[in-house]
Amino acid sequence: MRNTTGARIGRVVVALVVSAWFPAGPAAAGDQAPDDDLGAVEKAFAATMADRDLEAFSSFLDDEVVFFTGPTELRGRQAVIDAWAPFFEGEAPPFSWRPEVVSVLDSGSLGLTSGPVDDPEGNRVGSFNSIWRKNKDGDWKIVFDRGCP
Repeated sequence: MRNTTGARIGRVVVALVVSAWFPAGPAAAGDQAPDDDLGAVEKAFAATMADRDLEAFSSFLDDEVVFFTGPTELRGRQAVIDAWAPFFEGEAPPFSWRPEVVSVLDSGSLGLTSGPVDDPEGNRVGSFNSIWRKNKDGDWKIVFDRGCP
């Protein structure tokens, strides 16, 4: 008669050792790495300009958001909405942006996105750098944004 209990325990020990020494396999379908998740959020944020949707744009702003516009700071969600509302007027967006750099802290609580800002013809006219905070509900909200020529 074989000792099957001992064999089962041995398999469990081997599985624990292997899982401790080797990283997990690829993420399950639907799971995203934090950088990928924030990159998708930044792309959705940028799409609000193309879609001419100020309300959707506003939904990405933290209540404490600070946008740097040249020498001026826009502090607070409503101040940013008021200043950016003219950019959402008209049929064609005055500019677009896309993330080229996305980095999230190991804790997953803060992230940075950065990339080019293009005019309507696709010419690079500047860069943006944004800091995002992940809220308790899991939503990313922008807390700092700085555009540069």
